[in-house]
Amino acid sequence: MFSNQTVLVTGGTGSWGYELVRQLLKENPKEIRIFTRNESNQFTMKQEFDNHPKLHFIIGDIKEKDALIEACCDVDFIFHLAALKHVPVCEDQPIEALKTNVIGTQNVIDAAITCNVHRVVYISTDKAANPSNFYGLSKAMGERLIIHANTLKTNTRFVCIRGGNVLGTNGSVIHVFKRQIQEKQKVGITDLNMTRFFLTLQDAIKLVFKATIESLGGEIFVMKMPACKIVDLAQVLIEASGKENIEIEELGIRPGEKINELLLSKYESKTTIAYDDEYFVILPSIHIPGLKEHYSNYKPINLESYHSGTGLMSQNEIKEMLMKGGFI
Repeated sequence: MFSNQTVLVTGGTGSWGYELVRQLLKENPKEIRIFTRNESNQFTMKQEFDNHPKLHFIIGDIKEKDALIEACCDVDFIFHLAALKHVPVCEDQPIEALKTNVIGTQNVIDAAITCNVHRVVYISTDKAANPSNFYGLSKAMGERLIIHANTLKTNTRFVCIRGGNVLGTNGSVIHVFKRQIQEKQKVGITDLNMTRFFLTLQDAIKLVFKATIESLGGEIFVMKMPACKIVDLAQVLIEASGKENIEIEELGIRPGEKINELLLSKYESKTTIAYDDEYFVILPSIHIPGLKEHYSNYKPINLESYHSGTGLMSQNEIKEMLMKGGFI
């Protein structure tokens, strides 16, 4: 699908971007454009990929539509990763989160339509389901904009991917815990009952490709993901470190945090179908021509919601997951 195609990745110098580019290069694309505002990260990534001739790095900000339009010229696919992602940052600076995560996403939509891009894939988050913080709210608004874009008079198709925490990404709790174990001999957890969804980066990108290829436009593809208690994750990392007398300290929930994350809300479950063993697909409440007919033979899900507090992994299963990802 990506052979001899030009791909634009916004926010492509993060962990998702690195793995996405690695897997895209295997598909023999014509060109991959990395569009970010961080010059230092671009320089590092260019070195990591040995100045690969198919990678083209563009300094730019998704808040600037003209720069996006220029970057989108002759592009076939856009993977929209750029966002302000840290919950506390978005709580403290909601206007900046709004500019990047909402207005920036609309700029991506406008640029894609202007340049007649074939398909745009928006990477969303479990925090967009029934959001309790500004980050989740801004990503939920981004989802709605992406879905609505399929009602416009354009050949460009737009689809959303919604996932949970990806192991080992920048700022990942795994890196935080490992550093705390080594440097402080204790691990800080906001609440001992807190649970989260997890997936390896490699599996996440493979699922993104699947949705890119098989979607019609207007859906939210929801990755089915294993979940665990954060305290169990910490215990496994402590055991793997070989250190003794590591304390676990309960810090209290931060503003906007949930005990359990949602990948699928009670409201959304009413329009969600069971796509296959890896995905649920949320169909939009607005009318998009041909979409409901396309999925008419799929069964609706038998779930009220899909949250991280059920089907929890054991500590042995967490250990296997971390070993698979190369974290222990």
